[in-house]
Amino acid sequence: MYALKPPISSSSLNLSNFSTPANVPASEVGRSRATTFEQEICNSPKFLVYGNHIRLRNYGGLVSGSYHSCSYSLQNQVQGFEFSSKLKSGIYNSTKMAQRNSGNCVRCCGSEEVHDDAYYMRRSVELARKALGFTSPNPMVGCVIVKDGKIVGEGFHPKAGQPHAEVFALRDAGDLAENATAYVTLEPCNHYGRTPPCTEALIKAKIKKVVVGMVDPNPIVASKGVQRLQDAGIDVTVCVEEELCKKMLEAYTHKMLTGNPFITLRYSISINGQVLDKLDEKGINAGGYYSKLLQEYDAVIYSSVLLNQKCHMPESKEHGVNQPLQVVLAKSLPPSLQIPDHNGSKMVIVTENEIAGVQDISQNGIEVVVSGHQRLTTILEHCKCQGNCSVLLDLRGNSADFEDILREGFENNLFQKVVFEVQPIYVGRQEKAWNFVEKSLPLKNMTSRVLGESVLIEGYFC
Repeated sequence: MYALKPPISSSSLNLSNFSTPANVPASEVGRSRATTFEQEICNSPKFLVYGNHIRLRNYGGLVSGSYHSCSYSLQNQVQGFEFSSKLKSGIYNSTKMAQRNSGNCVRCCGSEEVHDDAYYMRRSVELARKALGFTSPNPMVGCVIVKDGKIVGEGFHPKAGQPHAEVFALRDAGDLAENATAYVTLEPCNHYGRTPPCTEALIKAKIKKVVVGMVDPNPIVASKGVQRLQDAGIDVTVCVEEELCKKMLEAYTHKMLTGNPFITLRYSISINGQVLDKLDEKGINAGGYYSKLLQEYDAVIYSSVLLNQKCHMPESKEHGVNQPLQVVLAKSLPPSLQIPDHNGSKMVIVTENEIAGVQDISQNGIEVVVSGHQRLTTILEHCKCQGNCSVLLDLRGNSADFEDILREGFENNLFQKVVFEVQPIYVGRQEKAWNFVEKSLPLKNMTSRVLGESVLIEGYFC
């Protein structure tokens, strides 16, 4: 058995690992399908770019080899040695191998770069996310048209009322769509709404095969689109990169299955667990986590305290984004309420008492809802009437403003997700606590990532 270095992971395969030999044409350097590589079994790896070749130096009797599914695998049947490593460069569907006497090297020559269904579905997801914050109540959808191993058309659904992703991709492909494969993140619709059925567009374009990321949870669509395509003689594959597609459409799916908006709790805490009103400065700027988070949600609920304090208002700084509906919670409001410029987004103030000067407030385009007793279900009904699929509950400001709706939400399992930021701050005095929350709920699918000096943690309620 050979003593080996650890396998090379795909994350370590970057340009700094590559060097170019003198006899390689400049046109071949840096091409994604042009990968050559020399793996010295007992020494540090060295990568070389050589056109369509992969070169592996072998110190033992290499008797078999293959390159497939984004990876290459070599096996010495005599010594029992096996080595594999994933590559970012592509997939070669066929190889021919010849062992040279000098240097005991094996050269694997790939024919053409061929990506699998998962690759094209991931590209479709990338396209779909270009419309983040614009499509609600419609889902984000992306589509890629592939023919002879090449992408010939791409498209995504830009906003509600506009053509769907499949239509844009077919327009992009033109006549090349005939006998091609369409990759779409969500099952194509088979009904007439604001736009004609996408299934008919695919059939008319003479698409040969359709690969679907996830079946549409909408009962109007569910499986009917797949069935229509199959009845038309089109080969259909479903559930490719399904979890990735479901993650992207978690709010849409929840709304379709339950009728309620998808609710996420957001808050910041110190390293000793105290709830903070402060946001990380980098997070509120364009590209920051808070700015991008607001881009994902149709509505944001927050305390009226933020209106009269010098706090960052819940507005996304992303370019051209639709601002979420702002729902302001207030047990009561002072007569001298300061309404800041809310950047064109709609604002609703939910209060238990009548507000002095409500007519002046309404003239500014702000709606006032006097509920007598704040209930989360009442707020959600208002959001549903606005066509909102997702709601962010930003727990800054006066904790008393959240008391009733948090208790109601936890008791009735109305919350789906939590996002909290751990800031590098130690708070020596007690700030605020949600002592009124008595029920403990476990979380699942926890993830974390470092944002500067803060840590962002996400999880889902079971």
